[in-house]
Amino acid sequence: MQIIQTVTVKQVLTENSKKELLSNYELKKQQLQKECDQFRFEMKKWEKNKKSQLSNLKTYFDKEIQSRNEKIKLLDFQIEQLHMLPLGSELKEKEVQAIIQLEKGDRWEDIENGRTIIVKDGIIDEIR
Repeated sequence: MQIIQTVTVKQVLTENSKKELLSNYELKKQQLQKECDQFRFEMKKWEKNKKSQLSNLKTYFDKEIQSRNEKIKLLDFQIEQLHMLPLGSELKEKEVQAIIQLEKGDRWEDIENGRTIIVKDGIIDEIR
């Protein structure tokens, strides 16, 4: 019998992966900042041209800007945490679905506990 099971993928923190993660966080922050700037620009543009619907649009723009600022704060926190983690730490990257083969006599606890894939610098290092 085969079943579908969720498998956790973890990344081992190395110098290369740490640099890559920091770079990705910084790129995401820059993108969010650009989006905030674009919303501010659009808001100013609407303020000059259309004064009738201004209150609804201002609320919308403020909400979108605030949402992105919260994401930036979260990225700053993640960057701070990444700097504190020692090399060799395992970071949960994502979860994937896998088909698991079951046979009569298999230990259910082993199946139930799930499996984990350990990735080191983009290469599968271990399957637990």
